[in-house]
Amino acid sequence: MNLEQIIVILCLAGIIIGLAATRIRPVFLFSSVISLLYLLDLISLGDTLKHYTNEALVTLILLIILVLAIEKTQLFARLGQRVLSGSYRLALLKLGFTAGLVSSLSNNTAVVASFMSTVKNQNRLPPSRLLIPLSYASIWGGTLTLVGTSTNLVLNGLVIENDLPELSMFDFTAIGLPIFFGCMALLIIIAPRVLPSRAVDSSESKTYFLEAKVQTDSPLIGKSLFDNGFRNLIDLFLVEIIRDHHIISPVSPEEIIEAGDLLIFAGDIENIQTLNQFKGLSIFDNDPKNLTKNLSEVVVSHNATITGRPLREVNFRAMFDAAVVAVRRGDQRLAGGLGKIKLQSGDSLVLATGHDFHSRHNLPRNFIVLGGVNTKEHLPTATEYAITFGFTAVIALSALGVLPLFKGLLIMLGGLIASKLISVNEIRRHFPFELIVVIGAALGFAQVMQNSGVAMLLADLILSTPGAQGVYPALVACFILTLLLTELITNNAAAVLVFPIALSMAGQYQSDPMPFIMAVAFGASASFITPHGYQTNLMVYSAGNYQLIDYLKTGLPISVLYLVIALITIPIVYPFYP
Repeated sequence: MNLEQIIVILCLAGIIIGLAATRIRPVFLFSSVISLLYLLDLISLGDTLKHYTNEALVTLILLIILVLAIEKTQLFARLGQRVLSGSYRLALLKLGFTAGLVSSLSNNTAVVASFMSTVKNQNRLPPSRLLIPLSYASIWGGTLTLVGTSTNLVLNGLVIENDLPELSMFDFTAIGLPIFFGCMALLIIIAPRVLPSRAVDSSESKTYFLEAKVQTDSPLIGKSLFDNGFRNLIDLFLVEIIRDHHIISPVSPEEIIEAGDLLIFAGDIENIQTLNQFKGLSIFDNDPKNLTKNLSEVVVSHNATITGRPLREVNFRAMFDAAVVAVRRGDQRLAGGLGKIKLQSGDSLVLATGHDFHSRHNLPRNFIVLGGVNTKEHLPTATEYAITFGFTAVIALSALGVLPLFKGLLIMLGGLIASKLISVNEIRRHFPFELIVVIGAALGFAQVMQNSGVAMLLADLILSTPGAQGVYPALVACFILTLLLTELITNNAAAVLVFPIALSMAGQYQSDPMPFIMAVAFGASASFITPHGYQTNLMVYSAGNYQLIDYLKTGLPISVLYLVIALITIPIVYPFYP
């Protein structure tokens, strides 16, 4: 092993450890690594920059922008209202197939966000029994086509850069369909047994934690909780008092209120207006009378810049033109005051938003906006159908080979801008700069792994382990390696890092590379046992009031079946030696 290979292996280890065990943002990790490799002359400037003009990457950017128009339609909401009828299993079946079908042609994050609002607003079935299945179905649906998930598009970029035949729209479908049908059938069998069931009308299913401070001139001071009427609140419950850094919990009805007390309430955020009756209270530094409108619910994104810092140290008003009203984290009891809470990916926040909230450039990076007053612009029905038809037509023409996908998306984007359905300001606000940097740098690092021989070294190391000899065991090893990295880091990063190793494995056995490419593609979408491996899993974590064990109990059998079906169908659909 020479010095160049040692440097590349150390960089690879740094990326994996950094993504899995630290809060360092992927954009910093990948950009730092590719910059170091350039400074050490392990990659040229031309090769570094060419990856940012990769056709697959540019196509992905166009898809992300076009989804802005699709999100303005009420398509997903209307579909959601129609599928959540009948028995639980029937509703689960209809929700899963609908979400999977739509996710095969659209961004699954947008699909899950839209369906989540419908699931949470209906009063018939517990959201906790529907949201994990919604996330899983959107993941399976994303594997069906080239555009269903960003991972497939990124892999297509790697395929093109390695002078292999470009992947087509439905190259994934013959493998994805058996996975979808098999996993959906298993989910319908196990979901009633393993997913938690909470009554829809129970405040537990939508419990947030609010913090209210007793002002020095409040008439509440000197009276007990009982005398002040805190025991008569609707769907809100006083769970603790923080007084001079001391936590009082449980709270006795005879407890006397003092100036400066922090009152921590748990309950349904929709009943926040009931606190208006108490004079001299401020809710997380806000007058409760100002919090009865313009409330938006958001989920902290997996790559947010505000994670890991106490909430009071995050200058929310300046950053987002919003104030935090309440916080929820899965089913966890958040104690000690909201100001001391260090935000985590997946936290669900209720924000009191100002006029500029939806125009802030840093909003998409930090949050997934789920709903609230004026969170979406409603379009005329005819316009919604036109957008939906146009997008479907572009995908169909690409699949038929009539019009290249990139050109079709570009034409549609031009039409949307000309008709003012998407503004240049919207594109600028939602332009995925960090994603471009991460994927471009990752593509460059994959090239360095191949050129330096590190990919071959790692392939040899994997193939030298007991039981890994032979082309099929190599395929299994490739799939499992991608799956494990996906759970530890991100799906796109896992796919890019394993791709050169997979290509080297195929070369070792002089096999067609297509089975190994598919192993990477489907392994990178096999994230079911934690909420952090895939963004849609993270989105539903707090919304469904889930525990980590809920993902493990539901996702482990799903992962096993997914793996078995994939490893059976991949070599059948794409033989090693055609």
